[in-house]
Amino acid sequence: MSRALDDVLARAEEVGGRWEAEDCGTVTVKDFCRYAAALNDAAYVRRARADEAAGRPVAAPPLFLTGMLSWADGPVEGELRPDGLAARESPCTQGLPVRQVHGGQSVRLGRPLVAGTRVRAERAVRSAARKSGRSGDFVLLSVTTRFTREDGTELASVEETIIVKDDAPE
Repeated sequence: MSRALDDVLARAEEVGGRWEAEDCGTVTVKDFCRYAAALNDAAYVRRARADEAAGRPVAAPPLFLTGMLSWADGPVEGELRPDGLAARESPCTQGLPVRQVHGGQSVRLGRPLVAGTRVRAERAVRSAARKSGRSGDFVLLSVTTRFTREDGTELASVEETIIVKDDAPE
């Protein structure tokens, strides 16, 4: 296995199970509508704006939380990794010559997210495993992200698998 993949495993062992929290701020109808518009869901946008105008609570589209890669504005293009990800979205790989592919995710939805709710995200690397396949060695990272309200009520939980491959020149 390559030095870079050994480093990924060592970093995963170091941070494994340690939850990192992020205050995502208070979500708004505008946030929900921007997400829905990006998905070309004009019907959601119309319903949400009508509910907002009538003073009714507005719930987020079901996968709104899990569709957010980051709550920050994001890096400029020149700061993206070669695989197109932001460094902060690449657990255990910062500065290493590796590339990543998302290997799938499992989503559990909790309480509906309503506009005006302050959201907290907690993320942890749950495991890392060496693997070998037809295309060579790789590391499977298992990452969990939990989204909660301020009172701790779960809004959503995401279990994802990230495939990390060596990207060093042959």
